[in-house]
Amino acid sequence: MNKLLLILAFALLACLLPMPYGYFMLVRFAAMIIFGLMALIYYQEQKEGMAIFFGAMALLFQPIIKISLGRTMWNVVDVVMAIILLAIWYKNKQKC
Repeated sequence: MNKLLLILAFALLACLLPMPYGYFMLVRFAAMIIFGLMALIYYQEQKEGMAIFFGAMALLFQPIIKISLGRTMWNVVDVVMAIILLAIWYKNKQKC
């Protein structure tokens, strides 16, 4: 899971670059799946706050019903989520 967090973090940061629309849809789909898995993992670990947060992120990033935030706001969300994912990756790396 740690490698997926790292890959998704860099994919979110790449969204700041001018990319084709299909790339954004691919990242949203991948983010929805990974955030959903993270919500499930945190729920099983009985960390309800983190489970709710990542469940909400899975809903925000889902590509089926688009949430229109505008390019600037999506860039902010992408950077913030990349930072959070990198922090979780680093924390998990320190445990091993």
